[in-house]
Amino acid sequence: MSDEKYWYNLTTHAVERGFESPAIDRAGPFDTEEEAANAPALLAARSRAWSEDDARDDAWRADTDADVSGETSGDTAR
Repeated sequence: MSDEKYWYNLTTHAVERGFESPAIDRAGPFDTEEEAANAPALLAARSRAWSEDDARDDAWRADTDADVSGETSGDTAR
Protein backbone atom coordinates (compact mmCIF):
# COMPACT_ATOMS: atom_id res chain seq x y z
CA MET A 1 0.00 0.00 0.00
CA SER A 2 1.26 3.45 -0.93
CA ASP A 3 1.79 6.28 1.52
CA GLU A 4 0.27 8.73 -0.98
CA LYS A 5 -2.60 10.79 0.33
CA TYR A 6 -5.79 11.89 -1.35
CA TRP A 7 -6.55 15.48 -2.29
CA TYR A 8 -9.65 17.34 -3.38
CA ASN A 9 -9.15 19.51 -6.45
CA LEU A 10 -10.97 22.79 -5.86
CA THR A 11 -11.02 23.64 -9.56
CA THR A 12 -12.14 20.34 -11.11
CA HIS A 13 -13.98 19.04 -8.01
CA ALA A 14 -12.24 15.71 -8.49
CA VAL A 15 -10.47 13.52 -5.95
CA GLU A 16 -6.80 12.99 -6.75
CA ARG A 17 -4.21 10.64 -5.36
CA GLY A 18 -0.82 12.20 -4.82
CA PHE A 19 0.37 15.48 -6.27
CA GLU A 20 -1.50 15.50 -9.59
CA SER A 21 -2.29 19.22 -9.68
CA PRO A 22 -0.76 22.48 -8.39
CA ALA A 23 -0.99 23.03 -4.64
CA ILE A 24 -3.16 26.13 -5.05
CA ASP A 25 -5.90 23.92 -6.55
CA ARG A 26 -5.84 21.24 -3.85
CA ALA A 27 -7.38 20.80 -0.40
CA GLY A 28 -6.02 18.08 1.84
CA PRO A 29 -4.36 15.79 2.41
CA PHE A 30 -6.90 13.15 3.35
CA ASP A 31 -6.26 9.55 4.33
CA THR A 32 -9.04 8.08 2.21
CA GLU A 33 -10.72 8.81 -1.10
CA GLU A 34 -14.06 9.11 0.73
CA GLU A 35 -12.70 11.80 3.09
CA ALA A 36 -11.34 13.74 0.11
CA ALA A 37 -14.68 13.50 -1.69
CA ASN A 38 -16.33 14.99 1.41
CA ALA A 39 -13.89 17.94 1.42
CA PRO A 40 -16.41 20.64 0.42
CA ALA A 41 -18.68 19.81 3.37
CA LEU A 42 -15.72 19.54 5.75
CA LEU A 43 -14.26 22.86 4.59
CA ALA A 44 -17.65 24.58 4.95
CA ALA A 45 -18.08 23.19 8.48
CA ARG A 46 -14.59 24.30 9.50
CA SER A 47 -15.17 27.74 8.01
CA ARG A 48 -18.43 28.12 9.98
CA ALA A 49 -16.69 27.00 13.19
CA TRP A 50 -13.84 29.47 12.65
CA SER A 51 -16.30 32.30 11.94
CA GLU A 52 -18.26 31.51 15.09
CA ASP A 53 -15.04 31.38 17.11
CA ASP A 54 -13.94 34.73 15.67
CA ALA A 55 -17.34 36.23 16.54
CA ARG A 56 -17.01 34.99 20.14
CA ASP A 57 -13.50 36.48 20.32
CA ASP A 58 -14.75 39.79 18.95
CA ALA A 59 -17.62 39.88 21.46
CA TRP A 60 -15.23 39.07 24.30
CA ARG A 61 -12.86 41.85 23.19
CA ALA A 62 -15.74 44.33 22.98
CA ASP A 63 -16.86 43.38 26.50
CA THR A 64 -13.30 43.60 27.82
CA ASP A 65 -12.69 46.95 26.13
CA ALA A 66 -15.92 48.31 27.65
CA ASP A 67 -14.88 47.08 31.10
CA VAL A 68 -11.43 48.62 30.77
CA SER A 69 -12.87 51.89 29.51
CA GLY A 70 -15.21 52.04 32.49
CA GLU A 71 -12.37 51.40 34.93
CA THR A 72 -10.15 53.99 33.30
CA SER A 73 -12.77 56.71 33.36
CA GLY A 74 -13.53 55.84 36.99
CA ASP A 75 -9.85 56.12 37.92
CA THR A 76 -9.45 59.55 36.35
CA ALA A 77 -12.42 60.92 38.32
CA ARG A 78 -10.57 60.47 41.63
